[in-house]
Amino acid sequence: MNFNRRKALKIAATGILAVKAAVVLGYAVPGSVVTPAHAVTVDQLMEPQALPDMVMGDPNAPVTIIEYASMTCPHCAAFHETTLPALKEKYIDTGKVKLILREFPFDPRAAAAFMLARCAPPEQYYPMVSALFQQQKTWSSAENAAVPLLQIAKLAGFTQEKFEACLKDQELLNKVRAVFKKASEEYGVESTPTFFINGEKTSGTLSIEEMSKIIDKNL
Repeated sequence: MNFNRRKALKIAATGILAVKAAVVLGYAVPGSVVTPAHAVTVDQLMEPQALPDMVMGDPNAPVTIIEYASMTCPHCAAFHETTLPALKEKYIDTGKVKLILREFPFDPRAAAAFMLARCAPPEQYYPMVSALFQQQKTWSSAENAAVPLLQIAKLAGFTQEKFEACLKDQELLNKVRAVFKKASEEYGVESTPTFFINGEKTSGTLSIEEMSKIIDKNL
């Protein structure tokens, strides 16, 4: 099953990304194959978003990687579990690269997971994203996603009340949708994961070797 921009825009337009549905419905979204690069300037990509960027690494790093992902996308989870640790060790921790993850949810559960990550304290954002990806199969396919999502949220200090309030935050949901809309309409994002490495667009699950080829020529 392929999910593309047209279907995603239809989902957003018809209001399927409702907070109530976020803990009721869900399905996994496959990632894309690697596609030819398409250039977007870093300045364009770094324009203010509806939600503030969460930066992993040195904000002044010479290479900027922007990742658009869906929390229910298994290929996104694979990237975060396999490639990201090597990327972090080789480039992020050494000050060469900064990574920015942006929301591109294709379904209600992905939107809910992103909302929970945004409701966590800033220092818990990426650890919570990691936990959500690591346990993706558990909550994305559960009959009642609220149960496993709450357990993950509690690891980041959520109470039941904070958990419920986060998922009922319509303003936050609207901002998640806005990030999605801007990426789709202005940057041509159609699938997940999609990466912009210093403006060069590449879609698909990339290995550290594939990422290195693009990163190294920008250093």
